[in-house]
Amino acid sequence: MNLNRTTIIRLRQRLHETDTVSDRPRCGRPRCTTQRQDRNLVRNHMKNRFLSASASSRQTRGRNNQLISENTVRRRLSTSGLRARRPYIGPILTQRHGHQRTLWAQEHAAWDRI
Repeated sequence: MNLNRTTIIRLRQRLHETDTVSDRPRCGRPRCTTQRQDRNLVRNHMKNRFLSASASSRQTRGRNNQLISENTVRRRLSTSGLRARRPYIGPILTQRHGHQRTLWAQEHAAWDRI
């Protein structure tokens, strides 16, 4: 194995102390939603694509019956691969339209304003 000697010593020591080599809990603020609530958020947004994060945050209560923020909803959706997108605003052009516009521009390229 290509491991450092110190790594092996620390893993053996952790195994002896805790009977496992898995990571210990780390410090930090606890999450305000459970994994089940996160899955429900994603499921609701998959069912209703037009549901906003603010509406979803008003409907969802986190742990200890507290309200969750819109940014929390956005983060949970983002980690699952869902992102907000704005619809394309403009003319929907086919290849034929694009070709005709290019021809028109080439014909009128030499025109000057009077």
